[in-house]
Amino acid sequence: MIKKHPLTEEFPEFEGKILEMKVDNEHFKNLFEAYDALDHEIYRIESDSEPASDETANQLRIKRLHLKDEIYKFLKEN
Repeated sequence: MIKKHPLTEEFPEFEGKILEMKVDNEHFKNLFEAYDALDHEIYRIESDSEPASDETANQLRIKRLHLKDEIYKFLKEN
């Protein structure tokens, strides 16, 4: 099943903190927006709305995973 991966679903234990930090922390807001845009781009590729090679799709998924790791570390440390 093709679906988006919003951070509040990926990290339900941090949902309140995510919503708060999007407003209060500029660095987190930038990370969140980058993740959200990348997740949307991957969703469009996976749903065949936007053509891309398998290699491109996989590179984007890896980039999303690294960004997600960075966000998780940020959430745990702040």
